Amino acid sequence: MFEKILIANRGEIAVRVIKTCRKMGIQTVVVYSDADAGSMAVEMADEAVHIGGSPVAESYLVMDKIVAAVKQTGAQAVHPGFGFLSENASFAKRLKKEGIAFIGPNPHAIEAMGDKISSKKLAAVAGVTTVPGHMGLITSAKQAVTVSREIGYPVMIKASAGGGGKGIRIADNDKQVEEGFPAVKAEAKASFGDDRIFIEKFILEPRHIEIQVMGDSHGTCVYLFERECSIQRRNQKVLEEAPSPLLDAATRKKMGEQAVALAKAVDYDSAGTVEFVASGKDKSFYFLEMNTRLQVEHPVTEMITGVDLVEQMLRVAAGEKLSLKQKDLKINGWAIESRVYAEDPYRNFLPSIGRLKRFQPPPEGPLGAGTVRMDSGVREGDEISMFYDPMIAKLVTHGATRDDALDVQALALDRFHIEGIQDNIPFCAAVMDEKRFRSGDITTAYIKDQFPDGFAGTEPTEVQQVLLTVTAAFAHGLYTQRAGQITGRMAPMAALRRDWVCILGDQHIPFELELGDGEATISMLGKSHSLVTDWIPGQPLFEGVLDGTRFAVKLADRTEGYVVRHRGVRLRALVCSPAVAVLHQRLPEKEKPDLSKLIISPMPGLVVSVDVEVGQNVQAGEAVCIVEAMKMQNIIRAEATGIVKAVNVAGGDSVAADAIMVEFE
Repeated sequence: MFEKILIANRGEIAVRVIKTCRKMGIQTVVVYSDADAGSMAVEMADEAVHIGGSPVAESYLVMDKIVAAVKQTGAQAVHPGFGFLSENASFAKRLKKEGIAFIGPNPHAIEAMGDKISSKKLAAVAGVTTVPGHMGLITSAKQAVTVSREIGYPVMIKASAGGGGKGIRIADNDKQVEEGFPAVKAEAKASFGDDRIFIEKFILEPRHIEIQVMGDSHGTCVYLFERECSIQRRNQKVLEEAPSPLLDAATRKKMGEQAVALAKAVDYDSAGTVEFVASGKDKSFYFLEMNTRLQVEHPVTEMITGVDLVEQMLRVAAGEKLSLKQKDLKINGWAIESRVYAEDPYRNFLPSIGRLKRFQPPPEGPLGAGTVRMDSGVREGDEISMFYDPMIAKLVTHGATRDDALDVQALALDRFHIEGIQDNIPFCAAVMDEKRFRSGDITTAYIKDQFPDGFAGTEPTEVQQVLLTVTAAFAHGLYTQRAGQITGRMAPMAALRRDWVCILGDQHIPFELELGDGEATISMLGKSHSLVTDWIPGQPLFEGVLDGTRFAVKLADRTEGYVVRHRGVRLRALVCSPAVAVLHQRLPEKEKPDLSKLIISPMPGLVVSVDVEVGQNVQAGEAVCIVEAMKMQNIIRAEATGIVKAVNVAGGDSVAADAIMVEFE
């Protein structure tokens, strides 16, 4: 076994590999860029080597710097994590030439299966059903349109070396192909250093199901069942689970055996994932691609199988025989993973950059009817940079059944508190309660179907109305009681008044409050509720037991009232006397400003191009400019038809969120 390895990656995957190495007694070295100098991975590793500037092209993608760090530290092997150089056959060859072990598959397997085009050809030869598409490379937008018409819309424009949701566009017509093709090429070049493109048919109502395989250099290969990864936006996975609610035992076995056959065809000797698109109607499936690396979502597989995939990768790379036998592998329960992203779900999931003023994940271990696992590479106070992927954590829960795992996931998300940046926790939590998702009737179009106008939060259920009102009522009562104690005029709050109104959003909810020490009785909506809590003013998370059931609500104190959040619900709560509540009903609502004549940057980032000029007549929906952040290019379109009055930015400029880029007459 290796004594020391180098991790050629960053963030949560670097931390994840370090944890397994510690368990195995292996020393670790991490490389880091300027932006990651104070990262958790650097702190946890035994050694750390600086390899350059924050852009990946100056650091994590530079092979010479990685190899130099290996030689400098005396590491015997390199774990590439995912992304960056993890599926780069030239890197694997370079390490082999230098006498350094690559903790991943052999270069031949990477070349054959890591390339989307060659892998489809190989799969076709092996008798695996593949999605219809153009197997040759596409070199121009004009050719892309011709090929797309031959295949038939809708089509998917994909980077041959792609992965992680980067370098993908869905096109329904010629115009979208013409716009999407150059954007995909640019993203592919920036993210992978390879701008080759191919096009394939986009399967309507698809489900994304992938099979985890593990092989060794002695001819053994097994599959560790499937993961359902259908909940995606912009082709980037958001929620994953294992096993899939779609598959039966026969289909699972068939997919697993095909995945193993494909892996064996290239002498696959590490962890890898064979991806399929499956039909929710008849469970037919088609090979999509193979990722020749560890997947982001590997924890759900580990939770249901009890297998540490990183440990297996290390052992296989060291020449050991795989100890896993197919007949011994079993599915134990269900696991759900939420990818916690630094992005604003209320603004079309645009990236959010800044400092983590608060980062308080739920504790790992037992919760409700299951357990919680947290994979993260950040701490409170860390900076979320524009240079890297917006994922900051993976929250994984396990239960005996799918419902158990979902219930625990919802409870854990309730207890996950972040301040300083926007996060997608409200969205993930809302999905946990959504009826269609709960039923398992999902496709890769789930987010688009369920939230066609974007995510604007959810309306509170009757239960949530009670939770949020109780939270605001107790907080207000405790604040009032403490204020009275400070002034010396306080009697217990109940002696002042018992009847109150909680203005929760646009709802006026009368209630009566009897406040005790760490407990309260609240009568509202015709029912009496008993609350027990150890919450004290200033805590952002209000946890308690209401009528025997544990809950958590996020609570922020405001000048007037509170902002209360639970799952996908976010409302302002004001506790006041009945007389004051009547006055609030008479106040006029503020009108929202008209922003239709402005093109505003939806996020901080880099202006890639500006496609209009002063005096130009622009039609509604027409592309105006492209802004890049966190390796994703975002096409900004005009909301209405108009004539350009001013252009305030140019290609290459950095812009802040909400900066006015273009103005119309």
